[in-house]
Amino acid sequence: MERRNTRKIMVGNVPVGGNSPITVQSMTNTITKDIHSTVRQIKELEKAGCHIIRAAVTDFEDAKAIREIKKNISIPFIADIQYDYRLAIAAVENGADCLRINPGNIGSKSKVREIIDRCKERNIPIRVGVNSGSIKKEYLEKYGGVNENSMVYSALEQIRLIESMGYEEIKVSLKASSVPLTIKAYEKISQFVDYPLHLGVTEAGPIWKGTIKSAVGIGTLLSMGIGDTIRISLTGDPVEEVRVGREILRSLNLLNEGIEIISCPTCGRTKIRLIELVEEAEKRLEGINKPLRVAIMGCPVNGPGEAKEADIGIAGGQGEGLIFRKGKIIKKVKEDLLLDELIKEIENL
Repeated sequence: MERRNTRKIMVGNVPVGGNSPITVQSMTNTITKDIHSTVRQIKELEKAGCHIIRAAVTDFEDAKAIREIKKNISIPFIADIQYDYRLAIAAVENGADCLRINPGNIGSKSKVREIIDRCKERNIPIRVGVNSGSIKKEYLEKYGGVNENSMVYSALEQIRLIESMGYEEIKVSLKASSVPLTIKAYEKISQFVDYPLHLGVTEAGPIWKGTIKSAVGIGTLLSMGIGDTIRISLTGDPVEEVRVGREILRSLNLLNEGIEIISCPTCGRTKIRLIELVEEAEKRLEGINKPLRVAIMGCPVNGPGEAKEADIGIAGGQGEGLIFRKGKIIKKVKEDLLLDELIKEIENL
């Protein structure tokens, strides 16, 4: 797929846009000023493969905590600001690598300018975020309610405001809880600006349903070449957001990190405990960061034949299985030893 050409900005030491790899973001659900809990969660997210983290800054204690948090994490930190321009300034002064603001709810132009001036001093990018629930009333009236036009033109007003102040270190998000609306909004904004786009389906819901909505919406846009960084919004452990985001990228060949497991859905030919085998394999292979495609198949039909493009895999039989590499059988192993032998072979690759 041909990827849309965008400008490149730097969020801390992570590039976003241009020909940079598409990154996965998440957001903490701790109280930011609780430094211990926030750092612990960010470290869990780092381990899961999160590239950039965002946290809510609701008061000056949260803003001051950024400095200490950053001493203990390895990924860039984005401060999420609502309404109070002074918190944005405090976040920048305490080391935030990026701000997420909605200039429309910050207040007067002079307040927005103060934020921009502080960001200019440190070359801190700003994410202009417009959600379907935060569109200015005038655009709702002009374009007949919440739709891609009211979202896009509301965002453009804010982008042009920042540009008028001589600043272009910008990335843009246009999120809705509706998948079709999200797709239409990002398609439309991509025709007007070349800033990097932060993709997401906002308030996607609980993990199972939210994963599906996010995969459909974000996956569709990425397959069209639209999008430079993604955040999955799930009601649950933010580590799940990272796992889902990484799998969406991996499914489109946009991420070449970690192990991808491919497995068959099972049928009457399956003679081994394939479902349990796959679940255990997921857990045991999670910490291995080799870019490998691992097939775990229930029978020879779906084994070395259909899964021959896998780097390595298993094809189950009656109480035993075959281990194969690039479609070629390398050994036959008893069922209870299959996973151990597979992992040994992976570690030796």
